[in-house]
Amino acid sequence: MHCSSLGEFEQGRPVFESIRKQFPQHHLVLSFFSPSGYEIRKNYALADQVIYLPLDTPKHARKLIATMRPKLVIWVKYEYWFNTLMELNRQAIPVMLISAKFNQHQPFFQWYGRFWRTQLDCFNTLFVQDEDSVHWLKTIGKHTHALISGDTRFDRVLSIRDNFRNHSAMQAFTHQAPVLVAGSIWPSDLKLIQAFTIAFPNYKCILVPHEVDEHSINQCLNLFPDAVLYSDWIKDTNQHADAMVMLVDQIGLLADLYSLASLCYVGGGFNRSGIHNTLEAAVWGKPVFFGPNYLKFREAVALIECGGGFSIANEESWMDIIQKIESISGEWIRVGKCSEDLVRKHAGATKRIMHQIAEKRLLTN
Repeated sequence: MHCSSLGEFEQGRPVFESIRKQFPQHHLVLSFFSPSGYEIRKNYALADQVIYLPLDTPKHARKLIATMRPKLVIWVKYEYWFNTLMELNRQAIPVMLISAKFNQHQPFFQWYGRFWRTQLDCFNTLFVQDEDSVHWLKTIGKHTHALISGDTRFDRVLSIRDNFRNHSAMQAFTHQAPVLVAGSIWPSDLKLIQAFTIAFPNYKCILVPHEVDEHSINQCLNLFPDAVLYSDWIKDTNQHADAMVMLVDQIGLLADLYSLASLCYVGGGFNRSGIHNTLEAAVWGKPVFFGPNYLKFREAVALIECGGGFSIANEESWMDIIQKIESISGEWIRVGKCSEDLVRKHAGATKRIMHQIAEKRLLTN
């Protein structure tokens, strides 16, 4: 299974783990392009090997495939390595693309896209997220091997919830108070969160920067000088008992921390690249707030449509939404249920992909 980075790994992880469970005797290799994925998952216990995908040259592609002799190769969502895909196709090795999403702006659908379209022919199956993707594939005649499976991220967040790790130290911090968990936040999100703490001083706030490094932590501390660092809190909870804001300076906690929230804020929506993973919050049955740059994220649009999510343009609009909902008895519970129901409704992509693997006998002799 090849993943560009850590986000694609999390997307492909339900399939990888299902293969490990159903075919325990198989040798499973996980490859990355980005150091951010490799460095964090290089010791992933369910993979027999974790590697960087070699530079995409014909020679490297031939050597890689000759060494591994794979029965099946799975590509997750993005990246198309021409020489590697061509060599896999030449040797008639099955290749799948999972959780793919296609739109009119991609190079496949442009006048200059012949090179890109050729690579699509190397995939035996294109598992796409939605009907729009099939529509655009039809415009170039590449839809015959496309199947709508949905997005495996819904399965992934449900798995996280099912394997919840209880953080007693964080529960001691929240101490039954209402809680805002702000995840994957950028500097552009900080003023908004500061306005929230002023308007709702009774809320405990847990802030998780997108980059957990010294520079990002210091940017947060400039606006929240009384905040306690997570690393200091777990050393001595009594010393920081009065803290209302915590800065999480450790990776790997966010998905579980959303379970403690009364309200969730997902960062990135004031950046050009857009918001981060809203499903990690929604799966816990929480109201989810995010900035205005969300339209290219289908799940965020769906959250708004079902009433479980809210896009906010500025501090005033956020405060207005919160005050309006708080004025209606039981409204927070209803909003949260909409979020959770959406996730459960769209789960099942992993089962559809595994069914195809079994039906085509791709991993059996």
